[in-house]
Amino acid sequence: MPHPMNSAGAQRLPELEYLGDALPFTAQLHAMLPYSPLFESLQLDEVRALSPFLQVYRAQIGQTVLREGEAGDFMLFVIEGRIDVFKEAGDHASSLIAVIGAGKVLGEMSLIDGDSRSATCIADAVTLMAALSREALARIIVEQPLLGAKILMGLVVLLSFRLRKTSAQLLSCLEQQRGQKGVTEVGSPFV
Repeated sequence: MPHPMNSAGAQRLPELEYLGDALPFTAQLHAMLPYSPLFESLQLDEVRALSPFLQVYRAQIGQTVLREGEAGDFMLFVIEGRIDVFKEAGDHASSLIAVIGAGKVLGEMSLIDGDSRSATCIADAVTLMAALSREALARIIVEQPLLGAKILMGLVVLLSFRLRKTSAQLLSCLEQQRGQKGVTEVGSPFV
């Protein structure tokens, strides 16, 4: 049986409205599954089993949800709304790099490695999102091993997809640079 969330749930994203665990949102979560590569293999009973481990928050338009460089140990699953993802450039200017809509996740790298956030995320609409912390994932793995395995496999697939996409974007930039500067050789002995 899942443990009730301590005060850490309300403190995880103190600037946002804390709505409690995700049990009241089980139907909405289940409806989002076809749009989520991470959770698409889950059945309704598994979503019900997962819901007590998730903490739900509401962000208003323009509210910062995650800040680049801040510590994090959780990821967010967007239930409804939209989040703009910005990455700081060397001159501290920010560039919009993604728009995350309902059914998608963000912050999964910090869930896995506990490292700082790699981008700033700002709500572009009133947004409901469910947080899954590293502690909650560890409890799922112990208490619901099949569910934990499905979530971990979904994370592996998601991270693999994003790495492939980033590699393709890097290759495109390198090819563009090669064309502009006449660079003839780009490579790494570590690949």
